[in-house]
Amino acid sequence: MIRSLDGASSQLVERSKTIFFPGDPAEKVYLIRRGAVRLSRVYESGEEITVALLRENSLFGVLSLLTGHRADRFYHAVAFTKVEMLTAPAASVKQAIEQETTVGLLLLQGLSSRILQTETMIETLTHRDMSSRLVSFLLVLCRDFGVPGDSGITIDLRLSHQAIAEAIGSTRVTITRLLGDLRNAGLVQIYRKKITVLDPIALAKQFN
Repeated sequence: MIRSLDGASSQLVERSKTIFFPGDPAEKVYLIRRGAVRLSRVYESGEEITVALLRENSLFGVLSLLTGHRADRFYHAVAFTKVEMLTAPAASVKQAIEQETTVGLLLLQGLSSRILQTETMIETLTHRDMSSRLVSFLLVLCRDFGVPGDSGITIDLRLSHQAIAEAIGSTRVTITRLLGDLRNAGLVQIYRKKITVLDPIALAKQFN
C-alpha cells in the first residue's frame, strides 16, 4: 500500500546512520522492510533512552498523521542494523486514509504494534540492576528477532557490545563482563556478533 502512494520511495540506510533527528520536520511515514531501527529520546541532561527497537514490517514516523498539522520529530531514529525502508509523504498517506478506510485500519494496526514494542522496551529499562536489564533485553530480542535452532534461539542481528550498551543505557565494559558471565553460566553463545540464547526459560528464571 505504501509503495503505491504518490511520492513513495525505497531507502537504504547503513548501520548506525541517523534516519531523523529530534526537531526534524515530521513529513514522512516509514515502513521497515529489512533490518532494525532504534528509536530513542534525548533529554536535556544529554541522556539518551531507547524507547523502541523496531523490526521488519514496523511502521514509524507517524507523528504528523496524529497531530493533523505540521509537527517536529521528538524521537531520534537510528539504523540499528543496515535497514531497507519504504517511505511516503505524510500528505499522501492522509489522502489514502480519506479515500479508503481499510488503509486507516492497516495503519492503526501498525501503530498499535509500535506502542506495544515501546511498552516492552520501557519495562526492560525499569530494571535498575544492569544484569536483569540485559537479560530482559535479550529475551525481547529473542521474541522479535529470534530464529529457533537446534542449540537454542539465535538473535538474527549482529550486535556489538557497544550497540547493546547504548540500547539499554549501560557501558561497553559492563556489557562485555555481563555477557561473559552468561556465557560462562552456559546460558548464551556468541559467534560473529550473533547471540544464541540456549534456553530462554532458564535464562528468565535464573535472573528473574
